[in-house]
Amino acid sequence: MLRKSLIIALFCTFCSSTWLASAHAETASDFQMKASSKESSDSTFTITLKGSNIKDLYAYEVKFKIDPSELEVVKAETKIKGYSVSPIVKNNEVTIAHTKIGNVDGDKGDMDIATITFKAKKAGSSKVEWISMKMLDKNLKDQVITPGQSTTFMKIFKDIASHWAKDDIMQMVDQKIVEGMDSDRFAPNNNVTRAQFAALITRALDLKDGDGKNPFTDVKSGAWYEETVKKAYSAGIVSGMTSNTFAPDQSISREEMTVMLMRAKAAAQGVKADDLPGGTSSSFKDSGKISSWAQKSVGFAISTGLMKGRTETTFAPKEHATRAESAVVIKRLLASGK
Repeated sequence: MLRKSLIIALFCTFCSSTWLASAHAETASDFQMKASSKESSDSTFTITLKGSNIKDLYAYEVKFKIDPSELEVVKAETKIKGYSVSPIVKNNEVTIAHTKIGNVDGDKGDMDIATITFKAKKAGSSKVEWISMKMLDKNLKDQVITPGQSTTFMKIFKDIASHWAKDDIMQMVDQKIVEGMDSDRFAPNNNVTRAQFAALITRALDLKDGDGKNPFTDVKSGAWYEETVKKAYSAGIVSGMTSNTFAPDQSISREEMTVMLMRAKAAAQGVKADDLPGGTSSSFKDSGKISSWAQKSVGFAISTGLMKGRTETTFAPKEHATRAESAVVIKRLLASGK
């Protein structure tokens, strides 16, 4: 009986001390960074800094890390009464600050500390990293935290928002292989020229300067594609329409694009295109329209997944390739390990 009484007494003492400790424990403040959007065709987005269980926030200074070539700061706002300093951008660091005025208490509880509006300067991904926050209470006692939180915003071209190739296009934009017509338009259904597709392959394979030969009289010195065509020619990826003409501004056909793809695959692997295995295009009802010089390339591209038909039953070898299709096949080339 005595033993039982002692056990009960000890249990009650333990429970009482645990309850008292819990009752007197303070919940730590917590900070979160929330983005208004992860992806949008609109250039602007906002970052909101949220605090919970704040004890006494009289003033703060917040620092972010951004790439100024990708983002600009539009404004910073807060619902906390007082005086704010306009955003200061120095190199890749953004600083915002706010303070209450006079002999008043700091804010307490759950709150939105600040909302910062950013503008993406171009299509693609841009990152905002919250690197530090210095806080002062009403007695001017400071505390510094390093949240280490980040968010990424993707600005997409307005004309690909619902396009079937959107994800592949934006992945290639992020890898700096394809570019838009401007900051808002990609023109996915426009034709791609022979020079433009040669440029995509050159960037994708990071081709180095070759022997400098340029046998094509229509690839003029100083043209934007001169070095691109020379590199691709030296690597054995492009050939001319004739022995001395390349037709750089001519829209590339789907079978021409396929041949360049197969040669690019061979160059990346350090083998000859003729050594790559062939395949068949007989599943397409228009396979008879594929030129004899492109038959093996089309079969290889279909069997390896580098290319697909324009529809389930047609390859459309003579039709022009689009900018969207060119971005997609380059993405597949890279995904295949080149």
